[in-house]
Amino acid sequence: MSNRTHDGTEHMKVTSVEQLEEWVGKDLGVGQWLTMTQERINAFADATGDHQWIHTDPERCRAEGRRTTIAHGYLTLSLITLLREGMDGVEIAIDAKMGINYGSDRLRFINPVYEGDKIRLKTSLTALDKVGENVWQVKYKHVVEIDGEDKPALITEALNRIYF
Repeated sequence: MSNRTHDGTEHMKVTSVEQLEEWVGKDLGVGQWLTMTQERINAFADATGDHQWIHTDPERCRAEGRRTTIAHGYLTLSLITLLREGMDGVEIAIDAKMGINYGSDRLRFINPVYEGDKIRLKTSLTALDKVGENVWQVKYKHVVEIDGEDKPALITEALNRIYF
């Protein structure tokens, strides 16, 4: 199934493993921009207990010669699910018993995300393998881009499993 998104790009809906196999090695889409707020950074600091000043003290950051606070790397990583919502491109809507986050093969934090930065997700499908009876493993390459920056915030190879 195919139709056009708000910006004119093609939107595809994948409803089977066979259709998904056709996307291995291809870009799946790009998400909308999300602004990193100090409130979000502070909430993550509260949830994790990581209140290091580079995350939570804008005044000290400026006094130390920094633009402002930086988001925790794991905060940026944790936003991948949110950044996928409303992503233009390929929608994976396979009817399965369940899908789970299985982990990551590789994760690199490349560039800091400052409070006020806009980030978005670019995703490609790198592998699709049958790993058990009625179980498929999907490997995505996720790149979290920062508006106006040449280097992304992070790159990870995320693994998901689909159970039928």
